[in-house]
Amino acid sequence: MKLIGKTAIVTGGGRDIGRAVAIKLASEGAKVAVNYFSSSTGADETVAAIEAAGGRAFAMQGDLNNAAEVKALVSKTVETYGSVDVLVNNAGGLIARKTMAEMELDHWEAVMRLNLTSTFLMTKACLEKMTSGAIVNLASQAGRDGGGPGAVAYATSKGAVMTMTRGLAKEVGPDIRVNALCPGMIDTDFHNIHTPDAGRRGFEANAPLKRQGHVEDAANLVLFLACDDSAFITGTNIDINGGMLFS
Repeated sequence: MKLIGKTAIVTGGGRDIGRAVAIKLASEGAKVAVNYFSSSTGADETVAAIEAAGGRAFAMQGDLNNAAEVKALVSKTVETYGSVDVLVNNAGGLIARKTMAEMELDHWEAVMRLNLTSTFLMTKACLEKMTSGAIVNLASQAGRDGGGPGAVAYATSKGAVMTMTRGLAKEVGPDIRVNALCPGMIDTDFHNIHTPDAGRRGFEANAPLKRQGHVEDAANLVLFLACDDSAFITGTNIDINGGMLFS
């Protein structure tokens, strides 16, 4: 029980990596606030799974680009559980693949809000309540290598998350640690929607580990970065990609 007595907020906790992270942290003793944006079904299922295993969790809708709704999520978490000790900034996405020539300013700004501004607002609100603990951001392999076709905006936003991780670690240490994951091909709806199947099969053929990642692979790494097992690690952006990119 590596997080006994701790409280965690997991954004985008209704599906895929977010759901796996919320369940993993709860299994190690954390009380979990599960944020979702559009549909309560997945978030409610996450909470039900946690409660069925004897844990504590609640789900709350919130637009993470709305400062008032972000503060409401953090306030409810503190009112319900007494503290915020772990923040997992998981919410984000590609929206659509667009080349620079195809891209309108509205798309660029929407991707930045979804991936970067939401991380800023959540982090700022939680830091007002946190005295110690860990922040874990979800960056991307795209932040390292520029991403696939039509992913310039997404890759740029995730690269900015990586830089924020480094800078914030310097600012809020020693009591709060800040780290990030840079996932590659994880078997999620993200790739179901945005990555052709041939590309996924090609990844499996060429990756040293010969498979796509599972959401549990990412959740295990989040747990490591959220608990004291990683007590001397901060400001890192850790690759989790089956060996397809070394940094």
